[in-house]
Amino acid sequence: MPTLETQQFSVSFGPQHPSTHGVLHLQMDLDGEVIVNCTPHIGYLHRDFEKICENRTYTQIIPFTDRLDYIGAMNNNFGYCLTVEKLLGVVIPERAEYIRVIIAELNRIASHLLAVGTFVQDLGAFGTPLLYCFREREMILDIFEMTCGARLTYNYYRLGGVSADIPEGFVQKVKDFIRYFRPKLTDYHRLITNNAIFLIRTKDIGVLSKEKALNYAISGPSLRASGIKFDLRKEEPYSIYPRLEFDIPTRDSGDCWDRYIVRMEEMEQSLRIVEQAIDKIPEGDFIAKLPKIIKVPPAELYFRTESPRGELGFYLISDGSTKPYRLKCRAPSFSNLSVIAELVKGVKIADVIAILGSLDIVLGEIDR
Repeated sequence: MPTLETQQFSVSFGPQHPSTHGVLHLQMDLDGEVIVNCTPHIGYLHRDFEKICENRTYTQIIPFTDRLDYIGAMNNNFGYCLTVEKLLGVVIPERAEYIRVIIAELNRIASHLLAVGTFVQDLGAFGTPLLYCFREREMILDIFEMTCGARLTYNYYRLGGVSADIPEGFVQKVKDFIRYFRPKLTDYHRLITNNAIFLIRTKDIGVLSKEKALNYAISGPSLRASGIKFDLRKEEPYSIYPRLEFDIPTRDSGDCWDRYIVRMEEMEQSLRIVEQAIDKIPEGDFIAKLPKIIKVPPAELYFRTESPRGELGFYLISDGSTKPYRLKCRAPSFSNLSVIAELVKGVKIADVIAILGSLDIVLGEIDR
């Protein structure tokens, strides 16, 4: 009797596919439905961010940082401005410090809402969870719009502070959002967290061990879901974070469910941060007094902050002119995506969607 033999074949996932979260191409070798090998191909969105920055003044670079992780653009503004300010030795007004942290944490919530909504949709829950997440996210975007006039790429932070003071009604609108959103997190848990189908699709899928996470320089929620309690807001505190009380959520398994639940718990912690900061905003200037033409003293510095996706770092070399000699961006999504080939080996093709969605990548900061 003849033996039955199977033959491996190759499948292209993306670059034009709704579940790739951008123009990402995964070349997958399959044995039946099981992934044998996966090779990610990036670069479809490359736009030469770092070289552009070397030909712009330090202030002109700020709107280009918006286009990296455009879902967490405020945090990109924040990280870049802090890097330049460290080299300048600028003292930021207290009011500006509080405004920056409030805005950054609201953007973290907005980013996690998009991550959770699209993740659940990728797994087949069309409609309700995604629309709920977008409904709450719109409230944050309304706050951003009334503050800086934009809803996606904000260009709000400035060297020395922010571009404009918070408008009348800002504090009340933020407090209203906190009161509204906290019970909604409980609703999300009831709807998603322990849903039987959701558990089957995420538990013990795409397990990322502590060792592998460290070897691949994973950061952010994906690192903390693997049991490593590392958050730059605590480990290397910046701005006013040392004055605020908040916890760092972690899990131990490092699977898709753990990465989801860490983001859910981080939204609660961001609410705590905003709640404390909004009541303590001091009076004063919203931006430091700096010369119109900014020249950074010759020096070099790497400075990192905690973006919604992990460690966002800027390495800056100044030659004393009005433009950086060299600017390098360390994007968390790039490192987080690099482990995808390891995570999908041996799983079925349907689980690739879950694993990729749980990593919460943004191709804008991967390609740069």
